[in-house]
Amino acid sequence: MLQVDVCFSPALYPVYHHPEAIVVVVDIFRATTTMVTAFERGVRSIRPVATVEEAEAYKQVGWLVGAERNVKRCPFADFGNSPFDYTADKVAGKDIVFTTTNGTRAITIARAAFRVVIGAFINLQGVADYCRCHQRNVVVLCSGWQDKVNVEDTLFGGALADVLIRSGAYEAGSDAARIAREMWTHNQADLMAYLEPTDHLARLRANQLDDAVPYCLQQSMTDRVPELSIEEDNILVLRSK
Repeated sequence: MLQVDVCFSPALYPVYHHPEAIVVVVDIFRATTTMVTAFERGVRSIRPVATVEEAEAYKQVGWLVGAERNVKRCPFADFGNSPFDYTADKVAGKDIVFTTTNGTRAITIARAAFRVVIGAFINLQGVADYCRCHQRNVVVLCSGWQDKVNVEDTLFGGALADVLIRSGAYEAGSDAARIAREMWTHNQADLMAYLEPTDHLARLRANQLDDAVPYCLQQSMTDRVPELSIEEDNILVLRSK
């Protein structure tokens, strides 16, 4: 039987890596939610880069850039890390470079997997369908916060594990998947109440950036599944499937 596992932090990813697995990178608040939204709004491609310096270099040669560090938009950037920044009139048909504190770093860490896709609650069912279609083991890579575990990404890991296990084609790959699934099943009825005391929600509120939180917790609003490819000159590019 196929297995679904949940890696709670990028620091743990080396022990979860399998070259034949699908890795679902998740950063609920807010990078992966924002990327999925950008594709839903018509963006053509996103180049995820790990560092601010890379993003700024792209900006200097004319690229549209989304850039965030420690929840705040970088001064040189066209967009921050809010899904509300990426409206159709600004991004439809465009190619964008994107860097965030945690999410884009996680993408670069997972790049050697069989496939790397972008997961969020807003495309939960689409990601589950993608995984079942490819019939591969799945690892959910939680971006966390600066290598620390967070609740919201773990909840998504549990939600995806639950959908896949209930399909009958998957089983939990480790105790981590069981923990995440239990967290999800016990709290899915009121996610906001469960997330109320969490670190990252407090961080967003302290910077008046929590307006997108309810949106980030909506489920299966789109079937867009951004997929990573490695192109000429070793450039990472996301395109929507």
